[in-house]
This record gives sequence, C-alpha cells and structure tokens, in this order.
Amino acid sequence: MVLQRNTVVKLWGKATPYSTVKIKLSWDNQVYETKAEASGEWVQNVRTTDAGGPYSITISDGTPVVLSNILLGEVWICAGQSNMEMPVQGFFGQPCTDAVKTMRDARKYPDIRMFTVSRNSKKIPQNDCLGEWKFSDPGSVGAFSAVGYFFGRCLNQYLDIPVGLICTSWGGTNIEAWMSEESLKRISIDRRFIAENWTEEHSAPTVLYNGMVHPLLKYVAKGFIWYQGEANHRNFYDYKTMQVEMVRQWREAWNHAEMPFYYVQIAPYRYDDADCRAMALLRENQYKALDEIPYSGIVGTNDVGLYSIIHEPNKLVIGERLAYLALSRNYGIQSVPADMPTYKSVKIKERKAILSFNNLAAPDDQKDPRSFSWLDDDDKVITLKGFEIAGADQKFYPAKARLVWTENQIEVFADEVPEPIAVRYAFKNYSEANVKTTLGQPLAPFRTDNWDILPNELFKE
Repeated sequence: MVLQRNTVVKLWGKATPYSTVKIKLSWDNQVYETKAEASGEWVQNVRTTDAGGPYSITISDGTPVVLSNILLGEVWICAGQSNMEMPVQGFFGQPCTDAVKTMRDARKYPDIRMFTVSRNSKKIPQNDCLGEWKFSDPGSVGAFSAVGYFFGRCLNQYLDIPVGLICTSWGGTNIEAWMSEESLKRISIDRRFIAENWTEEHSAPTVLYNGMVHPLLKYVAKGFIWYQGEANHRNFYDYKTMQVEMVRQWREAWNHAEMPFYYVQIAPYRYDDADCRAMALLRENQYKALDEIPYSGIVGTNDVGLYSIIHEPNKLVIGERLAYLALSRNYGIQSVPADMPTYKSVKIKERKAILSFNNLAAPDDQKDPRSFSWLDDDDKVITLKGFEIAGADQKFYPAKARLVWTENQIEVFADEVPEPIAVRYAFKNYSEANVKTTLGQPLAPFRTDNWDILPNELFKE
C-alpha cells in the first residue's frame, strides 16, 4: 500500500480484547503502544516521514503480523460512476486511448499503487470494505481505473514519488447515493424526484456512501478526484446544491476542511437528443459549484466527448488535466496548463458579439502559450464550431465565429441575427465545439444569457 507522507496517519484493526498492541515502523524505528477495547478494536495514530520505501509495519498483541512493501507518498481518493470506473483496458466494445501501450509500459511505474473498492450497497454505514492493493505492472494495470491511473502516473512523472490511488466507483450511479444521510437532510432539493426514481440497489440515497466511502474515512489522503453526473441529467437543477454539500460533508468526515476536490465536466454525448439542453444545464451547475467549493477545480471535456458513446475513450487527457490542477495548486509546479479559458464578458459591435475570456494571455504578450490556437492537429486553420447567437426574440441560430488572435477574443455573428443579444457555446447535450488553447485546454461551455430553457428543449421523450 501507499501511506500519505509527512503527516499523521491512522492504523487500525482487531486484537485480543484488552490486550496491548505494539506497532513498530521500519521507516523511523518508532514503537507505538495502544490498548484494544472490549470488542478487540484498536486505532493508533503514527507519524510518516518523507516519500520513500519499501517499508514494513510490525503489529503484535503477542503474535506479530508484518505488513510489507509499504511506500510513503501521495494518496488520492478517486470516486464517481462509470467514467471513473472505466478501466485502462476499456469496456466491452468501448476502447480506452493508448490501452495496449499503457499496459506494456506499466512496469516503468512500480511506485503507483491502486486499491479498488469492491461494489457494496448498504443501508447503514460500514466500517470495512473489500479490495486489494495492486501495483503497476502489465498484468494488473488493465483493470485499474483509467482516469485514476493516468492521474496518478502524471503525478508520479512530475514529482518522482510514490502515488497511492483508492478508487471507489460504480457505473450508472447518481450523486445522492454517494452522500450521507445527514447531508441529504441538510439541503433543500426535489425529494419527490428522488423517491420516484432512485429505487434500485445502487441508486437509493446514501447506500454507496455507507458501503464504499464510510469504510475509507480513517485512511488519510491528500485529496479527491471525482467524475460523476451523467446519471443526474434529469434532476440537473439540484446538482450544484448536492455537489457542494457532498464535498463539505466528505471533508468534514475526513476531518480536513481544505482537502482538494478536482472534478470532471460531464463530456458531450447525445443522451435523449444531441440538441437538447439538460446536460448543458447540468454542466452549468458544475461550473457554478466552483464558486461555492473552496480548494476545488474542474477540467474541460468538450474536445473528447463522442456523439454515440457515453464513455469517451480519451481518459488519458482527462486524467492528466486533473493532475495538472493538483500539480499547480498543491505541489508548486507552475509549468503545466492547469486552467482552461472561461467566458468573461461580451460586447456588441457592428452586428457582432465580441467575446473576452479568463485564463488567457494579455493581448500584448505574444510569447505566452495561454492563447487560443488557430491551427488544428493537422496544421489546418480551425473553423470555430459550437457557437449560437440570438437577438431579442430569444431564438438561437448556428453562428459563425472568427478568432481575433492578437486580442485573444472571438467574434460571433449570423446573418439571421442583425442585432445580437446573447451567445451560447457548447450549450447542448452534444456539440462539436472545438476551441482550444495553444497548450490544448478546451474553452469551457457557457452562455451569456440567463433565459429560461423551455421544457421541450430539455428532453426528447
């Protein structure tokens, strides 16, 4: 396994009731003693040192048990539904980018370890879970969470220290199942929708928190990565409220209010219909949550989603984008492309909407790579896609767009809209939006209006 370096971690287990449990650590030869309770349960805080290993821990109440091949490094919790669960080897008929090469090269990264929590749905909180720590080699990596593994591999490559990944995920699950009972009681949400829709074993409220999160609470970790939301596209309106509360409660349960929480924008996919907007509103809620979740970040996916497959194959780029957030914000690595451009403002001039953005270079700094790219991967000039524009009638038309590259701005216009008021970008279930920076970060989806979305625009039955 991997234990979090340079901190105090918990060790726990069962022994003879009331016995003295002795614990010896090989990394500093410290010996700790604690008393087992009447139930035999015991827990002891111990201090870890700098990254390294392999080490061992000897635990004894008379008969010693030796835990070996232990590394000290960085530990992250990887959670969510099927796009987090999707393994390096892919799902049936649904490939994962660079799968064969990743498995072939896995032995190059022996300091990456993953513990996958077995599926477990419970009505009351559990203290134990099933799973096994495995290290990176060609025989094991194929079953690792692809997003988790690529995230951990990127950290390992930059930091050159061990990385431990605890993956707790279940395909097709909604956020309510990953929340505690007290969290759901604390917030105002559509409880009728929950009662009518989340009735299966893996979707009922709290059941996955109880069975697959609560058992991990003693395990000290650096932070969380999260890829979930597809299952909530029909109650998108409550997603921000639930995500904000879930993160607050998880941090409270781990007794660490500043644990980083980095998550993935739900990727484009057709769902009910490509032109419907329910998922656009869920993504909008994901971005709004950033303002209410401190120490958080989101990575874009506009460039990797597929029309016909909900499990987009390019988990490599998603895992690395998550790692870039952690590297820049938690490990002091400033040379990575951590933040994607986001909408800042719009002005109307001569029948055009002129858009400005955050996280881009200043117009006078042409050496800064934080700028929009006007070439695609084949060195062809990009035709900007994904924009819509509307006038006072609130009717949106597909728009043409032109990159004003010297200003890092984009002009949007359409013959049907002589007096534009509002612009939307990638604001559908699926869109071929293609704006990227020079370093490959996609422009985040947005809209400049706050108009109501009509019910027939949300879903197509």
